[in-house]
Amino acid sequence: MKAITYHGVHDVRCEEAADPSLRHPGDAIVEVALAGLCGSDLHVYHGRETGLDVGTVMGHEFVGRVVATGTDVQAFAAGDRVACPFSTCCGRCYYCELGLSARCTEGHLFGWVQDGAGLHGGQARLVRVPLADATLCRLPEDLADDAALLLCDVLPTGHHCASLAGVTPGACYALIGCGPVGLMTLLAAREMGAERLLAIDTIDARLAFAARLGGTPVDARRTDPISAVRAATGGRGADAVLEAVGSPAAGRLAFELVRPGGTIAAVGVHHEASFPFSPAQAYDRNLTYRIGRCPARSLMEELIPLARRRRDDLVAVLTHRLPLADGAQAYRRFDEKRDGCIKVAFAP
Repeated sequence: MKAITYHGVHDVRCEEAADPSLRHPGDAIVEVALAGLCGSDLHVYHGRETGLDVGTVMGHEFVGRVVATGTDVQAFAAGDRVACPFSTCCGRCYYCELGLSARCTEGHLFGWVQDGAGLHGGQARLVRVPLADATLCRLPEDLADDAALLLCDVLPTGHHCASLAGVTPGACYALIGCGPVGLMTLLAAREMGAERLLAIDTIDARLAFAARLGGTPVDARRTDPISAVRAATGGRGADAVLEAVGSPAAGRLAFELVRPGGTIAAVGVHHEASFPFSPAQAYDRNLTYRIGRCPARSLMEELIPLARRRRDDLVAVLTHRLPLADGAQAYRRFDEKRDGCIKVAFAP
């Protein structure tokens, strides 16, 4: 089959890869209709995350149809339309029952094979899905693939961020980063009643999309975000900051933007070894800091009605639809944010 595979820093290729097969009775094989290119994929692309085997199939967002199932799979059969979260889960361990499927004791990330162990990803024609009964999410026929694709990661992650921030009407919020996750954070926060939300970025297309979703765009190339947030809050700072970037600079900016007694909700993937502020500084600000990987599978069914209702907005985030053959070009375009690129979808 054709797949986008990893070959080193800034080196992904569309090439032939082995078709996946059923290895365990709980496995399913999904034929991919649409796969996403996520900002998290760029951590490997840039070498910020290391250890990936050469030849690993990239990607962790995909929707499609089941084409084969193991003998233990009960909830799905060939022909069923499904969406898959970015990691597997068993559905029965302590963390799954707690609603924290991202920390499943049996879970593994798609698109990560190291020393021969792990799971190939979804930027391919076919994907093997272990623990299929608990991992896969059945899609209603009235939810199109393009909208459903955002259920795999960015919509749940945005919802998770807004939930961590405790969004309510009446407060003032600051969003750092208007990429796909940031935009879905804004959408979710507005759905939760946020009335004032300053959306900070430096890319015109993303700022325009933030305005479309009801945010107040703040172009950090031309306006100091700290001054803008303080001007909007009587000098206090934001009641909560929603950080959707995952960098030391974003972490420090979040600390500068939040008011005393406020909350930072961080869902951007961080790789640094320490916080950009000290425990003493957090203590002196009575700061609440909430961070962590989204339990996407725990949220997917709950978010299907939102995906239906806001379908046009979700689909508009997918600014580029490309074949797998254009994978290397797509990674460069997405990384460099060229041609108004917000998010790429691959159609295998």
